[in-house]
Amino acid sequence: MSALLRFMRKLLLSALALVVIAALSGYGFWTEQRPAGHYLSDLRIELALSEGVPADHGNLLGVEPQLFPGDYQSLQRLHRKLAAYLEHARAQGLINAKTIVILPEHIGTWLWARGEKNELYQVTERREALQWLELSNPLRYGLAMLGAEGDDRRADAHLRMKAGQMAEDYQQLFGGLAKEFGVTLVAGSIVLPEPYVERGTLRIGSGALYNASLVFASDGSVLGQPQRQQHPDSEVRRFISSGTDQPPQVLQTPAGRLGVLIGSDSWYPSNQQQLVNQFAQIVANPVFLSGHNSWNAPWRGNRHQPLASSLALKPGQVSERDAWQRLTLDANAAKVSSMSVFLRGRFWDHAADGQGFAQLNGVNLGGTASPGARLLNVWL
Repeated sequence: MSALLRFMRKLLLSALALVVIAALSGYGFWTEQRPAGHYLSDLRIELALSEGVPADHGNLLGVEPQLFPGDYQSLQRLHRKLAAYLEHARAQGLINAKTIVILPEHIGTWLWARGEKNELYQVTERREALQWLELSNPLRYGLAMLGAEGDDRRADAHLRMKAGQMAEDYQQLFGGLAKEFGVTLVAGSIVLPEPYVERGTLRIGSGALYNASLVFASDGSVLGQPQRQQHPDSEVRRFISSGTDQPPQVLQTPAGRLGVLIGSDSWYPSNQQQLVNQFAQIVANPVFLSGHNSWNAPWRGNRHQPLASSLALKPGQVSERDAWQRLTLDANAAKVSSMSVFLRGRFWDHAADGQGFAQLNGVNLGGTASPGARLLNVWL
């Protein structure tokens, strides 16, 4: 009887082992499947700001795309939408060899969603989308958690786990668009661990996450090193590090000497002055403003940034719109030509808002307020 029990126990354990192996194999196979669903993308865009007349000095062309998670399912989809916007601008005579195209902050960060399962794009809340990301990439996510830094290690891991792929996609997509349309292109921003350029290729390190921007020349090559955001906003400071160890840089372009300030970096005179000290003639300001209808809501300020205490405005004193325009103008004492460009659309239950504006000769130029994707053009 005891021999029979031992045999039955071994048989049961063997059966359970086979079930576990089959389940793990099935899960492993499931994680590798990435079928692409059907997706209809709105390619319309409106010219919301047109200032000046064509001359030989070039122009600033801001593109405020309206984007959704489905746009990031493949590089082909995202390229199709952005290329359609630029083709529309070209048809209106807004693209030439001295054009500087400016894209919004975090347009590259959302590349973490590229190539995932259909379920990730179909859910309605970002919390659910991140759960699908973890389930579909268990090994990547686990390893990323081991190397995560900051106060929000889970948010860090979500970006770190696909950072290598994101860096490659970012350079391929935006360097390709710069070459395709023959323009200088400020590629918004992307969050990566210690990004740097080596022999013309964007690479990642293993340390802290930074919100950084790359500028591409008209031949698709990279100009300079990644420009890190100096003072991350309060919403992301728990996992994105300050970039003050690498101050703002100025790059030579066909339209003049260009500096890039990411997000609220444009509020601080010290950042603007560092660009002026390098003889900057143009400032590009990619921005991401979260929250539905937040553009006209009370200004939230940047309560976790000590430098914000020196600003002339206090949270709630004016609207987001008035704060962005006033602070950016006040900080730009040298009256350098600039343009602030906002991301638009919705990423699950998180909306992106804002209306881009330019500054020319110390004057704010806001353009037409409108929903959907927008083009902003200023002739230099």
